[in-house]
Amino acid sequence: MVAEALRGLLLAVVSLAGGFAVGSAFVALLIVLDLIPRLVQLTRAYRRSAVFESAILIGSLYWICADLFDWTFRLSARYLLIPAAFQGLFVGMFAAALTEVLNVIPIVSKRLKLKPYLLPLLMALVFGKVTGSLVDWLWLQP
Repeated sequence: MVAEALRGLLLAVVSLAGGFAVGSAFVALLIVLDLIPRLVQLTRAYRRSAVFESAILIGSLYWICADLFDWTFRLSARYLLIPAAFQGLFVGMFAAALTEVLNVIPIVSKRLKLKPYLLPLLMALVFGKVTGSLVDWLWLQP
């Protein structure tokens, strides 16, 4: 009985420490790379920066609770299209802000001499990501 209680306590401490480590890394990513201010700048929503920060916080807390408490919702695919679109927009804009902060695309296009083909390259990336996501969601998911 005491061994099980100690085991449960150790599991709780290790889980809490892991959560702090992951959360700290996420916050460090946001702060060090200035992703939220850059995302606000890209969308030209300067007065709404608190909304971006609150959305990330509320979304993180919601999905932590959904995973921890094993929340499930039985909805048809047509009702999931709207949240999926918003999640895709968020991930895409977050990736764009990260790419912009790290200057990945300008450096790659300059080194590979792709400057004249930059717009078609970006469009190919966008359409490829959208097509791959749709194939995954519509055909490959059970």
